[in-house]
Amino acid sequence: MSIVVRKIVRHREETLRENGRDVPRKHVVAWVAAIIENPYGTGEYVEDLVSKADAMGQEIGALLGPATVELLGEEVEGFGKVALVGIGGEVEHGSAIIHNLRFGNEFRTAAGGTELLPAAEKVGLPGATIDAAVKHKTDSKTRSHHQTITLSIPDAPRPDEIVIACVATSAGRPLARLAAFGAEVAK
Repeated sequence: MSIVVRKIVRHREETLRENGRDVPRKHVVAWVAAIIENPYGTGEYVEDLVSKADAMGQEIGALLGPATVELLGEEVEGFGKVALVGIGGEVEHGSAIIHNLRFGNEFRTAAGGTELLPAAEKVGLPGATIDAAVKHKTDSKTRSHHQTITLSIPDAPRPDEIVIACVATSAGRPLARLAAFGAEVAK
């Protein structure tokens, strides 16, 4: 199965100062999104979502995962993924694609990660925002890396589309200063 891509959107930002302070190290966020035709169609219930997700997962993962790592231009420390489904579809359409190991393994391998990719999925109108949950790529309990990155594409998704995106960060939150996981109960 070949995915039908309307466009690819790339976004990269660097945070150098936060709350009036220089950050200890540059915080870089990158995401790459593909706006694809919804392979499940619109308006009709589809029982078997897995077959198409299996058929297209690796293709879309290979399209987005390595491109996100390359755009970041730094060592990946945190990662996540999202699916924003146009109103003609259902949230399960996006979930089927991004919760498929053929998709996730492409990004995980490119990023050098071992943890499951945190995810967000929802249905929305063109220009809707979606918050990508991000966690450390090798230790999901690393609190400094728990953050959300907001994505929005003004003309997507159209009713018959799905926005699929991979998100990567070069560090934890710019001024993270929480104790290690479980420290509050160890006292």
